[in-house]
Amino acid sequence: MNNPKIPHKELVADWHALMRTFIRPEDVAAKATLLKYMEQILFGLHDFLNTHVGITEEISLKDLSEHYKDTLISENPEEKLADIIANIIEKTAPNAVNVASPFFVGHMTSAIPFFMVHLKTITTALNQNVVKLETSKILSIIEKQVLAKIHRIIFRESEDFYLEHVQNSRTSLGCFTENGTIANLTALWIARNTQLCPKVGFEGVDQEGIFAAYKAYDIEKSVILVSELGHFSLKKAGGLLGIGNKNIISIIVDSDNRIDIIKLKEKIHEIKKSGLKTKILAIVGIAGTTETGTIDPLRQLGEICSENNIHFHVDAAWGGPVLLSEKYKHLLDGIELADSVTIDGHKQFYMPMSSGMVYFKDPCLMDSISYHANYVNRRGSVDLGIKALSGSREANSLVLDSALKIMGSKGYALLIEHGIETAKSFADEINERPDFELITPPWLNILTYRIFPEELRTQWDDSEDVQRKINEKLNEINIMIQRFQREAGNSFVSRTTLKAYKGRCENIVVLRCVIMNPMTNMNILREILDEQENIYKNNIHI
Repeated sequence: MNNPKIPHKELVADWHALMRTFIRPEDVAAKATLLKYMEQILFGLHDFLNTHVGITEEISLKDLSEHYKDTLISENPEEKLADIIANIIEKTAPNAVNVASPFFVGHMTSAIPFFMVHLKTITTALNQNVVKLETSKILSIIEKQVLAKIHRIIFRESEDFYLEHVQNSRTSLGCFTENGTIANLTALWIARNTQLCPKVGFEGVDQEGIFAAYKAYDIEKSVILVSELGHFSLKKAGGLLGIGNKNIISIIVDSDNRIDIIKLKEKIHEIKKSGLKTKILAIVGIAGTTETGTIDPLRQLGEICSENNIHFHVDAAWGGPVLLSEKYKHLLDGIELADSVTIDGHKQFYMPMSSGMVYFKDPCLMDSISYHANYVNRRGSVDLGIKALSGSREANSLVLDSALKIMGSKGYALLIEHGIETAKSFADEINERPDFELITPPWLNILTYRIFPEELRTQWDDSEDVQRKINEKLNEINIMIQRFQREAGNSFVSRTTLKAYKGRCENIVVLRCVIMNPMTNMNILREILDEQENIYKNNIHI
């Protein structure tokens, strides 16, 4: 925290001090402090986190914020590196969240392998900028190779295809982005540009804008269709692409929380038959929804898109790496029919924050977003920044390339399979406990459930009014349980609100569990359920 402290010696910002600070630790003490903690982090990451962070300290954000109100930047240095490092470890870290704890099972952010810290450190030290070959050289080559490797597990093209495109300066199999949101935006940007592409008398939507595009194509609006469980980044894309986020149209889900194919077909028919001239730019299938982990029927979606000449995008930010598992890759059947696919590196590739990727079946699709500038990404160059939303960008491909070599596809498959199979066992445990109700069983490694005490269960009958009142009470109970557990700081399960229950449209609050950490096992999950039971019995009165 920014508590004032008496300096040992007044620090001055002069050229000599700046050079010393810029190129090496200020003194022996700084070096010793740095080495002390970096050795723990580099070679004992999870022990370090459990020692210094826990889950999180039991202190409110309001109280924390009181210590961070100073808005002046000091003219001269305030502290030496050794003091800064010690401050981070002793005061900042305990108030962060230890997402590496096996008891932290509430979000899609988890432990990373210890070697990821080494790889990220090297990548940071190299400080390559893959916007341009002149600031990256071999890193741009490595990025194209890694993209081809992941493209191959998605689309399974021939060896000749990959030999032609892996280092082809004229084509692109995809690109790295900062996260899945940017990856989804890039995919839908390309979908818009290719669906409203240049033709006689029109230079394309990217050149002339959305109004001119609608006039050229004789349409009044354009839409994108996606399950109601679609990630909120898709709504952002609607706003940024100028089609309006209201035109990201949600399709209801079926009883398995997958996009309802019948309702989707009805919506497509309705759009075509309506008096309003509407262009469907894309249909989005989800391979691992954020809330329930479910996978849309990708093959059926791909066939519908092919029949109707619609761009098919798959948001596999979460589920994409499942393709590395021979045992479970069939769950993503049909993903190879996609025109574009999003995958997040910092999810189930276990990379540090933050890294996303987007892939395209057609190596020429990214031509529709080519941009050039005389000072960077000049015409005729092979710079990766020509076909990307981002400008300057770090070389995350080096981290993934190295991780794939260290882990192998089988290593990643073991992590994926542990998550899926532990989630199944957890679902069985929930079903065996009389005070719990499993809401959405796991497709992958995400499930939802809620506390449903026996005393309320016995009151349940066929009356919709009775059921509604009980659900309202259960919502209050589960909100309180999740809040108590979070504030206690021993473990963490998130919560969300689902819009349907047993075939009825009704908002129900559920507890959401994500099994990603390989150190999370059934003993830990039983402890988490025990804690929730105790919270209910000791703190909540019906």
